[in-house]
Amino acid sequence: MASAECPSPAGAFVPVVDRGKCEGKADCVEVCPFHVFEVRRIEDADFAALGVLGKLKSMAHGRKTAYTPRSSDCQACGKCVTACPEKAIRLARVAG
Repeated sequence: MASAECPSPAGAFVPVVDRGKCEGKADCVEVCPFHVFEVRRIEDADFAALGVLGKLKSMAHGRKTAYTPRSSDCQACGKCVTACPEKAIRLARVAG
């Protein structure tokens, strides 16, 4: 069941992080009421998938990025999308 300020039940949407834009500033971690996010070192496979500019940006920011280990808890409030200074997060509907 969705909360009063979140429009969807948990699991209907998931946050998707654009690793080429994310600078790991953790604004998403701070605003998410459902603790969906964590910021940590970018995984080698994700780093390898970045373009040249994305790799340079990642290295400039300590190779930190946001991950969503609890994405199934997302209730689509959109606070992460609004808080991200790089506009690196979007909400995607879960197919089902």
